[in-house]
Amino acid sequence: MAGESTAKPDTSITEHLHELVLSSSDVEDFLSELAQVSARNLSEPGDEILCAITLLRPRKAATTVASSPGADGLGQLEHEFSHTPSMSASLGRETVHVRDASIDVHWQDYSAAVLAEGVRSVLALPFELEGETKAALLLYSSRPNRFAGRVLKFAEEFVKQTSLALRLAVRFAHYSEAAANLRATLESRTQIDMAVGIIMAQNRCSQQEAFEILRTASSTRNSKLHDVATAVVNSLGQGPAKTHYDG
Repeated sequence: MAGESTAKPDTSITEHLHELVLSSSDVEDFLSELAQVSARNLSEPGDEILCAITLLRPRKAATTVASSPGADGLGQLEHEFSHTPSMSASLGRETVHVRDASIDVHWQDYSAAVLAEGVRSVLALPFELEGETKAALLLYSSRPNRFAGRVLKFAEEFVKQTSLALRLAVRFAHYSEAAANLRATLESRTQIDMAVGIIMAQNRCSQQEAFEILRTASSTRNSKLHDVATAVVNSLGQGPAKTHYDG
């Protein structure tokens, strides 16, 4: 990308990212690829831009990935300060531009930290996501005012064009996690049902009475109901129960 380029991101980038959504093992894997794609497309020959991406999801730990080891240290600074460009960009859904960290007064502690890493300018751009999920692309340059003018417009267009792929990756991750939770629930239920059946046979009691015996044992041993049920099933020498689930 030329410093004053007005060209829009190549549509092949979007196609590539959509393919990555399908091939990535998880959302963090996809984010890592996206950070590298961003760095390649927003840098110039002899003027490398470092990239990091922060992702905030409800009930999940914040995720930060980077385009390179050098960018990783910069991305981790997002967890060291409560007031950062990426946080403001993500939550406020607006572009945040630190034109020159050496004279910045708004993000003083943060700017001092990136300046110590040789960074003079930072650009944080929010992705267009759904619901409570937030994310931002962070761009770092050793040059002051690196992201001004047409370069800023290009970066904003790039984020807009790649937001759909990130939305899909987050949605797929949600479905995958939901399926995994359902699978775990079914497997746990199978162990408990088998244990209840074993206790009914051994004690010639009703299903309710067998479940109460199992629950009492769980309480007495201060163990999870599933763990006690597993111990009952394994005591017969049959090994772990198998659950069929089409996820």
